[in-house]
Amino acid sequence: MKITRRQVSADVPAMAMGDIAFLLVIFFVVLAKAEDDSHIKWTPASVPKTEQLQMTDVRVVIDTEHKVFLNGQQTSHELLAGQIEMRLLGRPAGDRRVALKVHREVPANMFEPVIEAISEAGGELEHVLEEKKKE
Repeated sequence: MKITRRQVSADVPAMAMGDIAFLLVIFFVVLAKAEDDSHIKWTPASVPKTEQLQMTDVRVVIDTEHKVFLNGQQTSHELLAGQIEMRLLGRPAGDRRVALKVHREVPANMFEPVIEAISEAGGELEHVLEEKKKE
């Protein structure tokens, strides 16, 4: 008597692969940053009390070398107002926040034109500071 073996297929479950791919996409979207500004060096000014800053899509930084950056890309004072305005286009009042980070040793003649550009673009300025540490 001859016994025949049943053929078992070794298919990869398609539903599980779809779930894994979906979770990986969500993982990378959450961790991804559109613009990286980690290469910019700056030290914030200190104040006695600060408030928690909400997330903003527009960030302006004046670094230790007095260079102006918009969302991690170097720019000039002259172009800043137009670039900010393009990023804030169509946003309602209250959602036009612009985070300003200024190195603590930057003189006023360097950051005043930046503040003026933010207000010309219709942005709502949020200055990023550091709370003084209690000794």
